[in-house]
Amino acid sequence: MKVLFSEYSVIFFFFLFSFFLSALLFFLSFFLITKKTDQEKVSAYECGFNPFEDARSTFDIRFYLVAILFLIFDLEISFLFPWVLVINSVLLINFWSMIIFLIILTFGFIYEWQKGALEWE
Repeated sequence: MKVLFSEYSVIFFFFLFSFFLSALLFFLSFFLITKKTDQEKVSAYECGFNPFEDARSTFDIRFYLVAILFLIFDLEISFLFPWVLVINSVLLINFWSMIIFLIILTFGFIYEWQKGALEWE
């Protein structure tokens, strides 16, 4: 029983250390930083439009385009990361199938770039 708790004690101490360190940094930044609020700091910056207007107002389609492009390249990384972890034990066909996948995504990226999808104007 003592051996079981000694294995988890490192995780418990790491959790305590990270909790106290994050609390310390939070309270130090709360008390030491001067607070200057102005209109720019409290304005919306995530979506590019004011969130307190009518919900049915139109806005630029480029927001959707950027979100879709982000999802495409985010999915690429989610497929690539586990593959890199086991690259030494994969078969040759698995290696080349991932290379073909990356080539297709590269061609897609070049196509988007040439069409001007990454330009914000």
